[in-house]
Amino acid sequence: MLYKELQPADMYMIRLPYSFSDYDRQLLTLFYQPLVGAECISLYLTLWAEGESKNDEQWPHYQLMNVLGVSISKVFQARIALEAIGLLRTWQKSESDGRIFYYELSAPLDADAFLKDPLLSMFLLNKIGENAYKQLRTRFIQTANWNDGFKDVSRTFVDVFKPSTKTGHSVSYEDEFESKQRNSSLPFYYEEFDFSLLQEGLSEQLVPKSAMTIEAKEVIAKLAFLYNLHPVEMQKVVILALDDELHLSEARLKKACADYYKLTVSKKAPVIQNVAKVKKTTAINKMPLTKEEELIHYLETTPPAAVLKDIANGKEPILADVQLANHLVTHYNMPIGVVNVLLQYVLLRTDMKLTKNYAEKIASHWMRKDVKTAKEAMELARSEHEQYIKWKNEGSKQKNYAKKPTREEKVPDWFYKKDGEKKQSGIESNGIQNIDEERKKLLADLNALKR
Repeated sequence: MLYKELQPADMYMIRLPYSFSDYDRQLLTLFYQPLVGAECISLYLTLWAEGESKNDEQWPHYQLMNVLGVSISKVFQARIALEAIGLLRTWQKSESDGRIFYYELSAPLDADAFLKDPLLSMFLLNKIGENAYKQLRTRFIQTANWNDGFKDVSRTFVDVFKPSTKTGHSVSYEDEFESKQRNSSLPFYYEEFDFSLLQEGLSEQLVPKSAMTIEAKEVIAKLAFLYNLHPVEMQKVVILALDDELHLSEARLKKACADYYKLTVSKKAPVIQNVAKVKKTTAINKMPLTKEEELIHYLETTPPAAVLKDIANGKEPILADVQLANHLVTHYNMPIGVVNVLLQYVLLRTDMKLTKNYAEKIASHWMRKDVKTAKEAMELARSEHEQYIKWKNEGSKQKNYAKKPTREEKVPDWFYKKDGEKKQSGIESNGIQNIDEERKKLLADLNALKR
């Protein structure tokens, strides 16, 4: 809740570790403002201006509200957006008379580092369009052959300066100073990606661990986040990206991931959205959530791949199930909560087999009904249950074997609004056994797509 995060009376201090320049202002305006919005950049520029006074003065957040002309919630939203994009770091200290926040402004990435970052470059491209994006590249990135035909005749330090025999002042080398080195990339905690699962299905002979450098891991984690790909799907991306010397370069990983996404998910590029929202202030003595409210919150906020894993009692879902869930989210723009309800319902109705045709038929019905939330999806599943049974039976009649009738119908726990144990599943993690064969198949599919 907001009152726990930030109050107008809370004090703040500012630290500028760098001497910001007009070049930084251009980067903020042209590269970062399309991503986070004008209010966020206004907050950054205000902190920049106030921080140039070079003192440890404290100000209440009332001052920021008055200067920017916005509410405390807007100040907080702008602050966390700047933190997420790598422009601001925040420290908090509680004292007897209130809280103090220390804001340290980080310099924006230079144009080259920004445009090479897969997250930031894709984010910017989606925001400003291809033509404006190309103009920015042309304006800030110099061509590689600008000095063709010229010879470097610059002098070195020892060419110009020599030590003198005159006595001078002594210099102390014992003082400790904090480094003022700029960030070279967007802060991104790649350790959260499941690299152990990624490497489980990859042969050590064809994908040696030496190829998984820190740089490669960071790019893999960023691409998986950007394209919303599961570690099992990223195995195929790694296979496509390997060069003849079994190395993983940033450029090949980017191209392989983009190609794989076009082949399996959508030909349209992914879109990054700001999902950080300030929760509405609620009464302190509010009643605890009911079991159904807790379930709805879980379904609305959990990635479909994680829901599939939970249904299988912690076992990794097979790749086809993950791809189907991602396809419903990315291609049909179905809300995550609605997709999760669909996964639960279909899996339990089909004896833990995620039947693609059956799932897509129900999904089509929910899209026509304009279902937007997990709660709406649960209510529609209850009201249309008999119709969905008919659809399932119609599909079953096409099979050549008869199925014994069951006494009790399997449905999700929420169907009868009761709490129950999770159903078990035999879904197992799938590794890629023959990487060479898999690589050839993927390349063939990509070539067919291009034609």
